[in-house]
Amino acid sequence: MLEIKNLSVSYGTTEVLSGVDLKLEKGQSLAVIGESGAGKTTLGLSIMGLVRGSRRGEVIFAGKNLLSLPEDQLRPIRGKDLAMVVQNVEDALHPLYPVLEQVAEAVTVHGLKDKRSALKTALEYLYAAGLEYPQACAYPHQLSGGQKQRAILAMALVNDPGLIILDEPTASLDRRNKAEIIALLKKLAKDRALLVITHDLSTAAGLTERMAVLYGGRLVESGPTADLLANPRHPYTRGLLRSYPGLGSTKDLQGIPGRMEHGVPGCPFHPRCTQRVERCAKEVPPEVDQGGRMVACHRGGVVPLLEVRSVSKCFGRLKAVDQAQFTLYEGETLALVGESGSGKTTLARTVIGLLKADAGGIVLEGKEVTARTGDFCRRVQMVFQNPGESISHRLNVLQAVKEPLDIQGEGGGEERLDRVRKALDEVELPSDDAFLGRYPHHLSGGEAQRVAIARALVLNPKLIIADEPTSALDSSVQAKILKLLLNIQEKRGLAILLITHDLALARKVSDRLAVMHRGRIVEQGNTGDLIRRPKSRHTKRLMDFTI
Repeated sequence: MLEIKNLSVSYGTTEVLSGVDLKLEKGQSLAVIGESGAGKTTLGLSIMGLVRGSRRGEVIFAGKNLLSLPEDQLRPIRGKDLAMVVQNVEDALHPLYPVLEQVAEAVTVHGLKDKRSALKTALEYLYAAGLEYPQACAYPHQLSGGQKQRAILAMALVNDPGLIILDEPTASLDRRNKAEIIALLKKLAKDRALLVITHDLSTAAGLTERMAVLYGGRLVESGPTADLLANPRHPYTRGLLRSYPGLGSTKDLQGIPGRMEHGVPGCPFHPRCTQRVERCAKEVPPEVDQGGRMVACHRGGVVPLLEVRSVSKCFGRLKAVDQAQFTLYEGETLALVGESGSGKTTLARTVIGLLKADAGGIVLEGKEVTARTGDFCRRVQMVFQNPGESISHRLNVLQAVKEPLDIQGEGGGEERLDRVRKALDEVELPSDDAFLGRYPHHLSGGEAQRVAIARALVLNPKLIIADEPTSALDSSVQAKILKLLLNIQEKRGLAILLITHDLALARKVSDRLAVMHRGRIVEQGNTGDLIRRPKSRHTKRLMDFTI
């Protein structure tokens, strides 16, 4: 029914859509999601022929290229065969006419019926949209936002178009009205092609079968809606999902660093991407089919950073870790949860190299780790439960944070001092000479742990292993330390392996959970899914003891 081929749209010198390809058949529903400025509304207006900018490519609807049709041939199609519900209802309704007359006008303007029949049909559609006779005869200013939205829907549906474009159909509605509008659309738009333009993921999930993600005017990922929301593959899609608040979500409201820019060479997302490589700034990534999912990323999507493969560790006859395996992806937080004695810390110390595995292997960034070299230590750092384990009482703050740079031989004296100050600023500690001269016994517990985090960050690692980093702190300081780690993760794209016995804490800060019991990982998965639907008896038991 609708096929968009290599669509590009420019306003002056700014290209807001670039090489967009989409296909929508009769009865199918597709959501286009992305941040403000991604080009979503321009896409909808381009299909309707309402864009004044420069357009290239093809928009094929019912066998005709709409981009090549003159206005007098577009007008009979627009509102009859394809219709659009605009984001701002105030722009779509005339303040001087009752909504009934305005809906009827959508019929008469195409010469489909006389005025009396058109009013009757309009009333029927307004009834179907949930507006009674007094409301249907009212003026726009006499209606609530939800009622005006219903009137606009009736206007779009009244001529029974084959394709309906919905631009943010629920953006200004409360939760109850949003649910009612979604239910109404699912009922009234049945058997029609539906293109939903929205930043609201719950609306997209409720209305569509497939989803396409737009960034900087380019499509970066597409696939079945449920699959894409549960398992985002492009770094931008994952960031978008992390930013969205939901009643059923766990870790959310974690934004994406930087801001969107148009006209960026190479991958449009690369200036904000934490896993970018040199190629990303030079070449536009091709759209690759990954088993029904399209992903446009030079690295194939979010990449595995750390793979733990069937690692075992014994102390005499005690098997502290038994065939443990998991994958930690670039930029994510994986919480390793379990009771004391379950093997969490032993596994963490084996990964970092403080203990030698008896069996299994560790893979970092696609390469098997055979020895903990200097390069490994630059990429992976650990924050211990007790700052005393990583900060000598004989070293002051400057010496403690600078020591990893001294060991690695990175930079000269002034550069090392500058990096120490920046690391302390990042963990929100003073960086003046007085504080640099303090010793551990001069610091509070929270300050000492922040110094330990600064020490771990000074080499710019890609992975932080945090072993119960807040268990010795009061709840107020604990919250500050965890927010600090998440803020640093957002800024740097750090991956975090969080070791904790606190399931409630893990639920708030992790993307995924792995549950350990007697040395084995008994269950792992997305945090939200695992919390809502635990399968392991031990996970359920942990939840019983969580407030």
